[in-house]
Amino acid sequence: MKYLIGVDFGGGASKATLLSTSGNVVATNTVEYPTFYPKPGYAEQNPTDWYGAIKTNIAALIKKSGISPRDILSVCLDAATHTAVLTDEAFNILRPAIYWTDSRSIKECEYLKEKYDDLIIRTAYHRADTIWTLPQLMWVRDNEPEIWSKTKRILFAKDYIRYLFTGEYCTDYIEAQGSMLFDYNTMSWSRELCDILGFDIENLPPVIKPTDKAGVVTKKAAEDTGLCEGTLVICGTTDTALEVFASGAVAKGQMTVKLATAGRICVITDKPYQNQHLINYSHVADGLWYPGTATKSCAASYRWYRDTFGEEYKALDEGASKVSVGSEGLIFHPYLTGELTPYADPMLKGSFTGIRAGHTKAHFSRAVLEGVALSLLDCKNTLEQIGIPHDDCAAIIGGGAGSPLWRQITADVLGITLNQAENSDSSFGGAMLAGIAAGVFDGFEDAVQRCTRIISVTKPNCENTKKYAEIFQTYKKIHDALAPIYHEVKL
Repeated sequence: MKYLIGVDFGGGASKATLLSTSGNVVATNTVEYPTFYPKPGYAEQNPTDWYGAIKTNIAALIKKSGISPRDILSVCLDAATHTAVLTDEAFNILRPAIYWTDSRSIKECEYLKEKYDDLIIRTAYHRADTIWTLPQLMWVRDNEPEIWSKTKRILFAKDYIRYLFTGEYCTDYIEAQGSMLFDYNTMSWSRELCDILGFDIENLPPVIKPTDKAGVVTKKAAEDTGLCEGTLVICGTTDTALEVFASGAVAKGQMTVKLATAGRICVITDKPYQNQHLINYSHVADGLWYPGTATKSCAASYRWYRDTFGEEYKALDEGASKVSVGSEGLIFHPYLTGELTPYADPMLKGSFTGIRAGHTKAHFSRAVLEGVALSLLDCKNTLEQIGIPHDDCAAIIGGGAGSPLWRQITADVLGITLNQAENSDSSFGGAMLAGIAAGVFDGFEDAVQRCTRIISVTKPNCENTKKYAEIFQTYKKIHDALAPIYHEVKL
């Protein structure tokens, strides 16, 4: 038996999956690391934490499984997009990586919209927003000139770790699409967009396919992890692209609902849709795309709630399950770091409204789950208003999909059936992608047929869907009332 490894770097943890060539998960391991919030609106991660996590994760996979490292055919890394690592010529880190949830670059976005809106939309298929790398890098240029003057290389999260593994500098075209420095029309770096930033286009990484060979494990990486020197390392890609693939969504019209750090609803299409409310990315399969909508703080909201008010998720779910639909009038808006669809407004703030003396912690717990689902309904409605055709069911992915309560609330709010695969996280998808690159699977559909297994089907409760439709109208009115206030309050 031979094996494949996928390693993901998420919002708060790295997960590694060891997959056999028969399509079975042999072992997994997860290591958490922090996101730092040094100032209001800031979010940063330390790239050295990522490398520490992958060393522990891969060593743990080998120990747990008892396999020989010689039987590992290929390794694939992935991470959340938009997360740039700035280094000097020798690839020494110059500052913490600005995470995509960071909203410090509001002024830079306003400038880009005023001066370059048409160019950016025409070239990068999106409008400037704080989630994109271009305005983040402009902030560094304008506020940390001593750092910017030393910046000679721009890597993205998974590409930096892969550089440490292989000594090779490259990225994939899906990751590049998240930078706002990439031309969707030519599928290459845009000199015009790089000129806005004032960065030499020649110093950006070469762009290859996610399944292409990026290098092999070096002697140092082998010593750090237990892998064999010379093991194939493929380019890999972004986390959502691999989750969409792992869930089985490889055909036009299929839809995914993601409950992760951010929440996403994506539809598989054969073309991108240029719309200010959509995030357009290529699918890992040639000729396909997965345009989608997004709520910025999904599982991030529940994690914030857990960390701030205590108890583990299971206990929070148990309490929330005993509260009736609508949390007895308590409504949560998950705008902890602003919001994407349909507002694209980094100034929005999170809120609990309708608090009464009879509300308990269980009410607040359920309100968080419902509030995120209501934000996802905003996302679904936007897709339908744009007119993107999709199936009447969806694959549910992301860490939040492991909660039966949250799955049911989401199905009820959206009014659609949600299918959960046994494994659909991005590290699993990365291992599948590694299998395609190694010749184990004969393409994407073959990998799905051999690896993806549906284990639960959550159907919406029609009565609950009607109740949530009424609650959603109040949810929208609260946003409309509070948004102007948040624009007045600058903190």
